[in-house]
Amino acid sequence: MKENNRRWLTICGAPSLLAIAIAALSSPAVAQETLLEEVITIGTRVEGRSATDSAAPIDIVTGEAFVNQGDGDLNNLLRNIVPSYNVNTKPISDAASIVRPANLRGLPPDSTLVLVNGKRRHRAAVISFLGSGVSDGAQGPDISAIPAIALKQVEVLRDGAAAQYGSDAIAGVINFQLKDAAEGGALELKHATTADGDGDQNMIAANIGLPLTSAGFVNVSMEYREQDATSRSVQRDDAAQLIENGNSFVASPAQIWGQPEVDDDTKFFVNSAIELNDAVELYAFGNYASRSTDGGFYFRNPETREGVFATKVLRDEDGDGVPEEILVPLIGDLDASNGIDDCEGFTVAEAHDSDECFSFTEMFPGGFTPRFGGDLEDYALVFGVRGELANGIGYDVSASRGHNQVDFNIYNTVNATLGPDSPTAFSPGGYVQNETNLNIDLTKATEIAARTLYMAAGLEWREEEFKVRMGDEASWAVGPLTEQDFLIGSNGFSGFGPEVVGTFDRDNIALYSDFELQASDNLRLGAALRWEDFSDFGDTSNIKLSGHYVVSDVLALRSTISTGFRAPTPGQSNITNVTTAFTDGKLANRGTIPPTNPIAVLKGGRQLQPEESLSIALGAIVSAGDWDVTLDFFQIAVTDRITQSANQELSDEERAQLVADGISGADSLSFFRFYTNDFDTKTRGIDLVATYPLGDATDLGFAVNWTDTEVTDFRPETMDAMRLRQLEDGLPNLRGNATLTHAGDGWRGLVRLNYYGSYWEAHLDDYSLPIDAGDEWTLDVEAAYDLSESLSLIAGAENLLNNYPDKNPWAGVAGAEYPETAPMGFNGALYYVRAQWDF
Repeated sequence: MKENNRRWLTICGAPSLLAIAIAALSSPAVAQETLLEEVITIGTRVEGRSATDSAAPIDIVTGEAFVNQGDGDLNNLLRNIVPSYNVNTKPISDAASIVRPANLRGLPPDSTLVLVNGKRRHRAAVISFLGSGVSDGAQGPDISAIPAIALKQVEVLRDGAAAQYGSDAIAGVINFQLKDAAEGGALELKHATTADGDGDQNMIAANIGLPLTSAGFVNVSMEYREQDATSRSVQRDDAAQLIENGNSFVASPAQIWGQPEVDDDTKFFVNSAIELNDAVELYAFGNYASRSTDGGFYFRNPETREGVFATKVLRDEDGDGVPEEILVPLIGDLDASNGIDDCEGFTVAEAHDSDECFSFTEMFPGGFTPRFGGDLEDYALVFGVRGELANGIGYDVSASRGHNQVDFNIYNTVNATLGPDSPTAFSPGGYVQNETNLNIDLTKATEIAARTLYMAAGLEWREEEFKVRMGDEASWAVGPLTEQDFLIGSNGFSGFGPEVVGTFDRDNIALYSDFELQASDNLRLGAALRWEDFSDFGDTSNIKLSGHYVVSDVLALRSTISTGFRAPTPGQSNITNVTTAFTDGKLANRGTIPPTNPIAVLKGGRQLQPEESLSIALGAIVSAGDWDVTLDFFQIAVTDRITQSANQELSDEERAQLVADGISGADSLSFFRFYTNDFDTKTRGIDLVATYPLGDATDLGFAVNWTDTEVTDFRPETMDAMRLRQLEDGLPNLRGNATLTHAGDGWRGLVRLNYYGSYWEAHLDDYSLPIDAGDEWTLDVEAAYDLSESLSLIAGAENLLNNYPDKNPWAGVAGAEYPETAPMGFNGALYYVRAQWDF
């Protein structure tokens, strides 16, 4: 723990907890009225606590709230309900289109710890190279692999919890609790389509509970889903000009912006437990998921795309004796035995008539737009035993294994150095993430001076393994046209060659202790301490202090202060990648190299260290009449945040060195990035949640989140103005919703009004293309009618009024009609019908 963290604990933590303690001593004992009866399983290791008993804010969302929506992706379903959770469509974002990064409380996805049944969920193999600034370089879990029908409830802990749960819990914790019924079940059929008639989603889902002898259960859930692509595109200006000039081979639109196509989206979950006797229970749960994703890439102009169709030469076009760089057609000499100058100065037409000279306009006269996607596989298994010893010590011993693998594919493109022999479809390789966890958790309650002290302690061992799988040879091969300025590797996403593949791993061990003291009838205090040691960077220690005080039947106060950390992943420390992105208004190849690569070191790269955080939260719980209200303020200061650096320019010598290091496509790199502990931020926010019953069958609920992030320190060598603005303004500061639900005799209905605040986008990650997008409102509705006691028909709409975000003022640059980072999405209305059979 850093010295400044210790100082903050002394200066800030003591007064906030002391204030609660003083109030307890000066006020009469009053029994607290429970505002929410749901029992929580995170944020405390004491059984039976409710959400309003917690010293930290916890959202509890029932499984039905996820099922009763139109979309089939759990990321979108969670965004619709929890205002502090943000995720957008990611139409053209490399691997981020396959596993979309999501943000809780304005922080990147790997700053939120994800649990299933209280056990750590493994992260996805995908690293978000194009993460719209906030998520650049993040490697979070794949939440969309979880089927909504499998969920009993979801708990969102909006508080720093690294001292309790370990790495990643800086922004908070999301715990997905699986259904545990031993009988009954449900079958659901759903069809959804957009108002534009595209983006169809078809889904079948089922859940069944079965007894496991008379003392246990097996609960099984499955979901199969397919999602068509959408297009919210206009014709690019350069493509329109080509067509106007007579090129009839250019597609319309030349480049598609929309949600990717998802095929064979299969999800399977099993949850089970059996009591061996009154004091011992065995449990196991796990999942298997797979899907294929296919999305778009950027258009390659047949007249200007360097390294494929064109090249730069120095010529004195004006005759003033000063040569200037101009673009000319790139013509390859297929017979280099007599030199490579025989085709110099040829026009495209002359090359087409020559057996020795070659232009890629022969294969793609209208240019081409690569299609990129991947096949994802995800599985996990957790098993354990829990119970209570004769001396009252509770125990939970568990082991888990998680696996996530993505194999990429790209087609309608070329490895330009192979000339006419290049295939047009490639398998560039893939990433694999494996994680193994072993846990021993112990609990004990004891009496001290007639007050109950709850104690917990534990041991955890974890191993993370990140693997880079080799691509097919054509995707990274150095072909015969390399010396003629043609680009190496599958264009758009270069394959992983033998020099960059490998397995990178690390392990860590953790010890923790956790205490909660019922200091008086009104006051409860808590403290947690965690020490972890990592094989790659050493150890870290973190602490959390908390308090909950009941002032009266109407008011209760709560406060926490904690330090936290997020360890760099093996993938972030070792990844090498070449992708194509917009830079300064045009396509350019951009690489990511390890921070310890000598070239990265010259630009400020160094061995990654953990991020460290200091979180402070103060909240109030109010029960006034029929109103239940929680209001919470939070502040999260994060130092040494890990992210991709700003673009670093390469010299010819550095580019040659990267080629010598075996990085496919490095010859064409204009820029590169590396992971770095780059900057510090301070994120402040307020969460307001309120519920009010309008009658026996009608409820009104409000949820509002305001979050503001400020970059407080950074290194100018690796952080540019665009990244600063993305981090501070890339997500809406204000999000909220108001929900009205009614359950009538044989029918039910839901109306939800959503608000998305304004935000800023550097379109195409280009600072010269800014978008100041305004706030938006959307309306969701759903109505269900019971045909019988077991069969229901449901119809609804998300964004009923077909609202769209502000138009993109730079639409002609790359064809995106709307801002790609719009927090509400840009597909417009989604209309759906469902049939649900309960048994």
